[in-house]
Parts: sequence; structure tokens; C-alpha cells
Amino acid sequence: MRVTVDAERCIGSGMCVLTAGEVFDQRQDDGRAIILRPEPPAGTRDSVREAADLCPAAAIVLSADRRA
Repeated sequence: MRVTVDAERCIGSGMCVLTAGEVFDQRQDDGRAIILRPEPPAGTRDSVREAADLCPAAAIVLSADRRA
């Protein structure tokens, strides 16, 4: 799995950080999400999927891991 955030769509709600803080953080200047781990470890993938589902702006994009 690969994770990206569409910075133009992100509204800085912080749901991703609350749900998967080991993968997401927020910029201090505007609160928009940033990715700490673009290829999250297997043990965090469920929380990353949940973060994507909870994102009110649908700014989190998940793509298949091409190596799997």
C-alpha cells in the first residue's frame, strides 16, 4: 500500500493523525496533513484505511503496493 494526501483537498481536520499518527502528521502553518510513512508497515494498514475512510475531505489516496 502507498499513501498520498491531496493537499488541495485537505481541510486539516486531523482525523488521520488521530487514527494513524504513526503515518500522518499535520503541518504547523496550516494544519494540512503530511505523510510520515508513504509506504506504511503491514501492522498499520488497517488504521491507515480507517483514516482514509474518516477523512471528511476524502484527501487521502491509497494505492496498491506494486511489490506485493
